[in-house]
Amino acid sequence: MPKPTPPRTLVFDLDGTLIDSAPSILAGFRAAFASTGLTPAVPFAENLIGPPLRETLRRLLGRDDAAQLDALVAAFKTGYDTEGYRASRVYPGVAEWLTAMAGQGVPLYLATNKRWVPTALILDHLGWCQHFKAAHALDGPAKPQPSKGELLRWMLVEYQLDPAAALYVGDRDEDESAARHAGMPFERVPWGYGDGQAGGDEAAGVIALRAACERWLSGPPFKP
Repeated sequence: MPKPTPPRTLVFDLDGTLIDSAPSILAGFRAAFASTGLTPAVPFAENLIGPPLRETLRRLLGRDDAAQLDALVAAFKTGYDTEGYRASRVYPGVAEWLTAMAGQGVPLYLATNKRWVPTALILDHLGWCQHFKAAHALDGPAKPQPSKGELLRWMLVEYQLDPAAALYVGDRDEDESAARHAGMPFERVPWGYGDGQAGGDEAAGVIALRAACERWLSGPPFKP
């Protein structure tokens, strides 16, 4: 008998892909530097968002000073993990799309560089927990991972997903590299925080992304 075809799966990044958290994150960076009396070496800009928190703060600080980075991380967490995360904005049409896909039985997963604490808070705040089969961050409680590529590879094994049947959706070159590392196809959103990302009508962008993902869900097998 022929081997059954595995179900197609969508795996999403979070920041810059499903939600626009830039205003709240940048406000958190400014507050952290202000409260510690430190001066940033580079401007606060959206294209900083994406890598793990400490890596981003190191880039902002302009040096690898462990004590100063510890102080900045602690100051950022104090504000962002209590109220700041609530200011995250869902891209137009994304919430309705996730609800529709979950209702149709499409398996959805989340893989993000964002720390696990605010990730869990945001999913709960938005009422999205029930949409995802599982959500994981690099520092998640299940098994911390050194990179997004390794996180994706671990999730494929943990949930017995065929990499050729799992599409990763993200907004940065790093997301595409992580998908390639895991042997997965990749779809880039037409917005987000990556260098060179296009602006424009976000609602129209979601419609285009939704169409691309739906074509992939029903299309021919992916060959890495």
